[in-house]
Amino acid sequence: MIPPVPKPEEPAGSEPGSPNPKDTSTPSTALIPTSSPPPATRDHTGEIRLSPSARRPVRWVMLAGLVLLIGALTWQWWTSGESPPLYKTAPVDRGPVISTVTATGTLNPVVSVQVGSQVSGKIRALYVDFNSVVTQGQELAQIDPRPFQARVAQARAALRTAKGTQAKAEAALAQRRLELNRATVLRAQQFIPQADVDLARTNLRDAVAHLDVSKAQVEQAEAALASAELDLSFTSIFSPVDGIVISRNVDVGQTVAATLQTPTFFVIAQDLTKMQVNASVSEADIGGLTEGAPAEFLVDTYPNEIFSGIVTQVRHAPITIQNVVTYDVIIQVDNLEQKLKPGMTASVSIVRAKKDDALRVPNAALRFRMPDQPVDPKTPTVWVVDAAQTARAASLVPGIADSMYTEVATGDIREGDHVVVGLATQDEAESKNLPPGFLPRMR
Repeated sequence: MIPPVPKPEEPAGSEPGSPNPKDTSTPSTALIPTSSPPPATRDHTGEIRLSPSARRPVRWVMLAGLVLLIGALTWQWWTSGESPPLYKTAPVDRGPVISTVTATGTLNPVVSVQVGSQVSGKIRALYVDFNSVVTQGQELAQIDPRPFQARVAQARAALRTAKGTQAKAEAALAQRRLELNRATVLRAQQFIPQADVDLARTNLRDAVAHLDVSKAQVEQAEAALASAELDLSFTSIFSPVDGIVISRNVDVGQTVAATLQTPTFFVIAQDLTKMQVNASVSEADIGGLTEGAPAEFLVDTYPNEIFSGIVTQVRHAPITIQNVVTYDVIIQVDNLEQKLKPGMTASVSIVRAKKDDALRVPNAALRFRMPDQPVDPKTPTVWVVDAAQTARAASLVPGIADSMYTEVATGDIREGDHVVVGLATQDEAESKNLPPGFLPRMR
């Protein structure tokens, strides 16, 4: 509550409300306080209520804030139009471009011989094992020879029988010849009839034929003996080449049957210092591969070591597996340290073409498509950006390509130009201008 203002004292003898006779000046209001409403009062509930004169500044503040808000919204609407695109670029430079073909292959010896048996029987002895170094003519294994020795003896007996039959036929022939001569003399002296002479001549011809049959039986017996002796020799398995045994497929006591196909006893690699990779190249990549092309490959056991070789053969025979056509490519490899083992899987990279100083563009520039621009798939096009960040289309004729770059054979592109490889976002553009160590603003 505002305290009441004290009233001025009146002179003695004057009535209240009558003018002062001694005061002749104009009445002044300086001593009379003006009555103004209080800025705030409390009502019967205790709440503070502002007077109308105190509410005017608050209204002006609210009006000013509303004007600022409308201005900010208007400015945001005015500047919310599409901003020019921000490009990710890469330079056009010169450097090596290596066109390669990747494939998967298997390491094999250059010469590997499968040693088997032409006869059936039980394995009696093995003289070599895995990794045994053998020489040509060395005995590797033996099949039980006793059945074949019995066949040889039987064939020899048959040969002797045939020879005895031949000797008997020869004697009979000599007798028939004498009889014919005697009959001829007696017929000339008219002692015997002509029929006896004809019979003697027929007996001679029969003896000659019987001798021929005996000779044929002797030859047949000799052939049977030779076959039996050959089968007996096959019971001893010899090495056909110098090399090392990389596979053994039989054990002592095992019975092998060579009726339908030759059983394989051993696999002998002739020289493990020279190996080859049999790589399967798809039909899409086989074009351009020639003999003499350099190749590199990796094996799982040496992931950090690159082995190199030379393509020695590109085979024309197609291999179709599940409708996928591949061709065998043979790569010659030196294995002097014998780190490489037969059967290893090799990840091969064959150089199809190479240029050391080629004008090149990134492959991403050829894949980039400018929004709302027509695309001609038959004409390779890149977009070149100038200093004013204006992009223009430039066509080119591509040459060889690798996984990162494509050679520019001809085209409206020069070294040092910047080609578009993508569109950058606003955050990426801001982070590019930040000092090192600063992070872009989080939205």
